[in-house]
Amino acid sequence: MQSSLLHRLLASNAGFAALVLRVPVGIILAAHGAQKLFGAFGGYGLEGTGQWMSSIGLEPGYLMALLAGSAEFFGGLALIIGLLTRPAALVSAFTMVVAIFAVHFEGGLFMSNNGYEFALALLAATTALAIQGGGRFAVDNLLLSQSAR
Repeated sequence: MQSSLLHRLLASNAGFAALVLRVPVGIILAAHGAQKLFGAFGGYGLEGTGQWMSSIGLEPGYLMALLAGSAEFFGGLALIIGLLTRPAALVSAFTMVVAIFAVHFEGGLFMSNNGYEFALALLAATTALAIQGGGRFAVDNLLLSQSAR
């Protein structure tokens, strides 16, 4: 039973295409998470992001910033290397759903109005990765081969 669960979690027939999707999406997510967690790339760090999240009704703001930043940063790193791709993608997809409805929905589709088009694109990509897995060039395959021994 445990082996079957691991196989369903880690196995993927996505081939090379998953790598092409995983790496840029992972970089984008990790960078956005670094903004929230560490203030990198012009971000506000946990304190500033937490205050902003509180101001839009996501309470407690500091915890919400920590959760969103961690999901993006660590999920993005996991996607880059293909480590636990499906769970990382699923957490990232959920984070994008929250971003769409809590922050961007009222702005409409387009980013020029603070809309949800970018978050929607990330939601589509992370949902695809959650469905298809990490593909041939993922650390998941090493974990799967180790569990088979």
